[in-house]
Amino acid sequence: MSLPLAGKQIVITRPIDQANTLSAMIVAAGGHPVSFPLIDIVGLNDLTAFQHTLSPLKQFDWAIFISSNAVQFGMPSVLQLGLPSTLKFAAIGPVTASQLKHYGVLKVVTPEGRYDSESLLALPMFQAMQGQHVLIVRGVGGRELLADTLKQRGAAVSIGECYRRIHPQTSAQPLADAHQQAPLHAIVMTSSEALQGFLALAAHAPWLKHMTLCVNHARIAEQARQAGLNAIVAEAPGDEAMLQLLIGQAAQHM
Repeated sequence: MSLPLAGKQIVITRPIDQANTLSAMIVAAGGHPVSFPLIDIVGLNDLTAFQHTLSPLKQFDWAIFISSNAVQFGMPSVLQLGLPSTLKFAAIGPVTASQLKHYGVLKVVTPEGRYDSESLLALPMFQAMQGQHVLIVRGVGGRELLADTLKQRGAAVSIGECYRRIHPQTSAQPLADAHQQAPLHAIVMTSSEALQGFLALAAHAPWLKHMTLCVNHARIAEQARQAGLNAIVAEAPGDEAMLQLLIGQAAQHM
């Protein structure tokens, strides 16, 4: 019996260190992962501004972490100050929440269903925010929706930026070359920013019109479809759901 992804080339656009698990799962299913990281995550050379934002840690009611990267690069500085017993934690989704548990934060508020700022803002505890002090931990240049909405609802918001994203690719030619050697089956895309960078590199590539983007969020799918691309959405976050999406896509094209 053949493996479900036998002979399938699948492009993974995540940062290399975040793609290892999915890559291994694809290999175990018989597929061939093609690494094409559209974003790399790097720490800031100078954390002085971030640490200054953290300094009144005991005054914050909430610490909201936007990504697992925010946890990885931000929590060491938070722990140096000591965790106030009154500080409540929220995360954009379960993966980020699980990362916080590695740092001893066991109670974390997360949205259900969609994992984004809109879903977090829909939670009951973030409706009436008068007098609340909120720390948002994120990368440089993140979305402003969360901070702006919490301010509109009465919160005092501080933004701590502890990492940055860089764009390592300058051409989509490596994918065109790979596609010419053996057809690419699908492209895994898990970031709106990565999609924007990808479109800048490959929007007019003829092979892309026949490609399926496998994404983890409806917002990314909407952006891809607006650009004329075919996109399908995993039923849940995480690598297992993405693998099942890839397998289902492969089964439809056998």
